[in-house]
Amino acid sequence: MLKLTLEYDGAPFVGWQVQPNGASVQGAVEDAVEKLCGARARVTGAGRTDAGVHARGQVASLDPPRELPLSAWTAGLNAHLPPEVACVRAEEAPPGFDARRWARGKRYVYAVVRSPVRSPLWRGRAWEVRRPLDVAAMTAALPHVRGRHDFSALRAADCPARTTVRDVRELSIRSDELRQGELVEVRIEATAFLKHMVRNLIGTLVEVGHGKRSPESLEELLDSRDRTRAGPTAPPHGLLLDEVFYLPGNADPHAEPEEGDE
Repeated sequence: MLKLTLEYDGAPFVGWQVQPNGASVQGAVEDAVEKLCGARARVTGAGRTDAGVHARGQVASLDPPRELPLSAWTAGLNAHLPPEVACVRAEEAPPGFDARRWARGKRYVYAVVRSPVRSPLWRGRAWEVRRPLDVAAMTAALPHVRGRHDFSALRAADCPARTTVRDVRELSIRSDELRQGELVEVRIEATAFLKHMVRNLIGTLVEVGHGKRSPESLEELLDSRDRTRAGPTAPPHGLLLDEVFYLPGNADPHAEPEEGDE
């Protein structure tokens, strides 16, 4: 098995997953594998990113149809991938490795740019807002979201998840001055996410930053489990899948521990 780490610009794609209505990242990688190996094979992504969402650390598993040196996989795939997608690393993985099922957590980064005028350089890379943001108020809301909660109020209406409890392990906000305006980055790490959970959280935090709701209202929102009480869904192009986490050695988290292990 192979573990592929991928980076991509999500703008031209309908998302990670193969769909009949347009080009997908998964399809682009599978096409590259077929051109390199002469046989098609399925790749499984750790995160099924939506249309327009970018990735710096997407992970995919592949049962290779042909044996090649690891260095040949990186160079070979990149020779056949479109310019918006790159394989940054190929590693050997244990038998049966599944990038999605074996993942122990993911980290996303969302970029918001507050600027009085539109920025062509941030176009497609951040959600641009014109009104000032109270970053201190946004930061004060974060403790109400960290930890284990039912995130029904922040999931998409068509979210298929059977359980809605998730554990947000880390959540932080960083602000940097730009020549015109400010870059606000929200970093969130959790064991797993619901559909649109991050983007709905960002839309709600921006409302806090604009003074439309209090930081404390986030606790009431989660308790309500009511999506209609949350903010708007932030646009996809500000979202980046930053990293996917696994056990040491990419071990199977579902395996029974060997005798003597704790």
